[in-house]
Amino acid sequence: MLLAVQLVWLARPAYACGCGAMVVDPKTTLSVDRETSAVRWDGKTEQIVMSLAVAGTAPDAAWIMPVPHRATVKLGDSALFDELARVTAPADKRRTYFWPHSGDWPFSWGAGDSAEAPLPGARPGVGVVGRQRLGPFDVARLTATDPEALRGWLRSHGFTLPSALAGALRPYVAQHWEYVAVRLAPDDRHGYRGYLTGTLDPLRLSFASDRLVYPMRLSRLAKTPQSLGLYVFAPHRMEPRSAIGGAEPHVFFAGRIRPTGAVRRLTGPAPTYLTALDQHFPHPERITGDHELRRAATDTPYRRVHYIEVLLKLGGVPAWIVVVGGALVLLHVTALAIALTSRRRARRRGSAAAAAQEPSAR
Repeated sequence: MLLAVQLVWLARPAYACGCGAMVVDPKTTLSVDRETSAVRWDGKTEQIVMSLAVAGTAPDAAWIMPVPHRATVKLGDSALFDELARVTAPADKRRTYFWPHSGDWPFSWGAGDSAEAPLPGARPGVGVVGRQRLGPFDVARLTATDPEALRGWLRSHGFTLPSALAGALRPYVAQHWEYVAVRLAPDDRHGYRGYLTGTLDPLRLSFASDRLVYPMRLSRLAKTPQSLGLYVFAPHRMEPRSAIGGAEPHVFFAGRIRPTGAVRRLTGPAPTYLTALDQHFPHPERITGDHELRRAATDTPYRRVHYIEVLLKLGGVPAWIVVVGGALVLLHVTALAIALTSRRRARRRGSAAAAAQEPSAR
């Protein structure tokens, strides 16, 4: 079983948004501040739980997601992403220092601690295999034999597909992939007040797949640099097969965990290995394809560490005071001992000299 999670941040409207593509009315604006996706794969079926945090003036938007096989769509569990953030948070460790820093006495006084059959309306080349309303989402599941036909169908249902995006979809059509087209249609009942803003309810997509593949090809249309975070749950440590045109991925968490909460509800109770990766795409147009994941050579664990700097103390007293004070006391005692010894020697020499003079006086 594999589970991956993607986090993608985009600065301003771009056709691509991580594993899919976002389309809005050109007269409006929409920024995808954060895209969070959880992907689970058991060797036969892949599930993606996705949540978008958006802001802008668009009253609605379209999101296109290519999938290798026919997909089912449901509402997802928003608690999943909070749990994943907790699991992968850096470990806190105390690290002591000897000499006082700024804020420590005597450098600062008073400083405190910090811390099926096509439905009606289908156009030639496009089959509508399902349409449903899920919360603020109007979801259509499509098949397409021609990207241009897909673009025409989307236009007839309120979506405007840019020509560049239609061209980017051609490789998926050639592989006989299908699409999930989601119209983000907010209303007051779901708290969006007529425009897209905030974190949208998560969607869960399920489809058959004999390999763990995460669609990234459409991200090459993005106009701004992208950042990708992948959280992979598997029996062993995992890694991407290639950088697909981005910077080399680097691991920020790797280790075996025991799932709890929302993660447990998705992966099951058995312990599993979690690998978390970061990757940056400074030039999205260089993205060469979709991400595939494979088993890494070793299961070496790794976790980020957040060090809490603490002044070293002995018995509640800063160690430097004890050491410096002790050294001063020792120096004083040594000086006193030397002075006393010198005085005794002087007295002895004086007594010896006096004794030597007594016979001559007689």
